[in-house]
Amino acid sequence: MMAASLKVGSELRSAPREMTRERMRWYVDAQPTVAADNGRIQTQEPTIHDDDDYARKQGLPGIIADGMISTNWIMGLLLDTFGPDFARKGKLRTKYIAPIYEDQVVISCARVTAVEKVDGATAYRLEVWSEDDTAKKLTVGEAIAYVRAHDPEKCPPVFGQDHAQG
Repeated sequence: MMAASLKVGSELRSAPREMTRERMRWYVDAQPTVAADNGRIQTQEPTIHDDDDYARKQGLPGIIADGMISTNWIMGLLLDTFGPDFARKGKLRTKYIAPIYEDQVVISCARVTAVEKVDGATAYRLEVWSEDDTAKKLTVGEAIAYVRAHDPEKCPPVFGQDHAQG
């Protein structure tokens, strides 16, 4: 759906994604790997996100996803909808209200709650959440996406199109 067609009440939904062990493990290992910057995958001490025994000792039935994964998936939905404008100036705040378990299906969602003009841009206020395949909310929050009016005279031409006047 294009941002310009959104109005109050419009709802966005991502395709369902399965929270696999591999996705969970990758996220846990990504942070120390990036910090080490030595070309090797780094691991950390056991956590509730990557070690079933450790998670069970903490009272969980098994590993759970790091909450930032669902936030990133919501952000992906917003980037797909609002494009680079969201990356430049958008805001996203989330709260994790239920654990996401291995192999659980997750769907990222957003609903437009307000549309207003702000400093030459259209501001879309959104309620955002992720839910499982039974519609149970897992992550909730809010976002603001600012979309600038694009001036075709200032935008570079699309590859393969000639915008020259004849």
